[in-house]
Amino acid sequence: MGLFSELKMAVPWGHIASKAWGSPKGTSVLCLHGWLDNANTFDTLIPLLPRDFYYVAMDFGGHGLSSHYSPGLPYHYQNFVGEIRRVSAALKWDRFSIMGHSFGGTVGGMFACMFPEMVDKLILLDSSPFALDSNELENLLTYKRKALEHTLLLEQAAKEPSRVLSPEEMLQRFLKNNSHVGEQCGKLLLQRGATQVPTGLVLNRDRRIALPEHTFDFISKELCVHAIQKLQAQVLLIKATEGFYDVRREKDSDKGPLLFMTDTLKSALGERFQYVEVPGNHYVHMNQPDHVASVIGSFLQSGNRIPASP
Repeated sequence: MGLFSELKMAVPWGHIASKAWGSPKGTSVLCLHGWLDNANTFDTLIPLLPRDFYYVAMDFGGHGLSSHYSPGLPYHYQNFVGEIRRVSAALKWDRFSIMGHSFGGTVGGMFACMFPEMVDKLILLDSSPFALDSNELENLLTYKRKALEHTLLLEQAAKEPSRVLSPEEMLQRFLKNNSHVGEQCGKLLLQRGATQVPTGLVLNRDRRIALPEHTFDFISKELCVHAIQKLQAQVLLIKATEGFYDVRREKDSDKGPLLFMTDTLKSALGERFQYVEVPGNHYVHMNQPDHVASVIGSFLQSGNRIPASP
């Protein structure tokens, strides 16, 4: 399972790059990375998972080795959801499971509600199936205005030449901006997230991608309940004890949206929903994959409930 193959799937703006582990004859699992990450986020985890599955980790558009969107096409949440449909069509998958970390889980969650008949199991790694805002109606126009202004601003900035940094300088900047990522994992992400040029390294990601809040579709509690009721998938939510809601949102300590989401999942799905807490931070699946591998493996292989965390 340490061996993988590279895949490229044609899309109107270029291609979507992916890496795959296992035999295509195995049960299909689509793996979705977090914001500004890439498919290498699963490099340490997938070798520990059951071998009778076919794991495909894709780079979202503008990330990793995937093509950047065409000029004028914004990196909108709905477009990322659409990429899942494009990839599943290219692979001729009618039904598959999704494993998503952070932003990838949110994109995968929306896909699972929009195409419920296609998703067998949904694994959320320190993530939630939606970006929830209890005041969505009141804030909707503000979100859309800021997103549009932000897109236009970044289009101008992206015309400037990319910064070239030494490998060490790029790694240190990356770790400074991603405090949850260890040094070895940072190197892994940069292997796919940067390209060597004669004078150093340049980042691969499209510089039009910056703040996730300008990409998300924030939804109301009412829409959240409605969407979750559409789910046909079994859902496993793995929350890190020092994860997104515990560290990265220290300025926004309100965990109300997360609690509402988990309560709604529990109420709507019953035995089809499983919630497990594991020690670690937002990148526990990468830094300490052994903390989550057995939980994920049991969930993938069985329809029964996995043991609750102590």
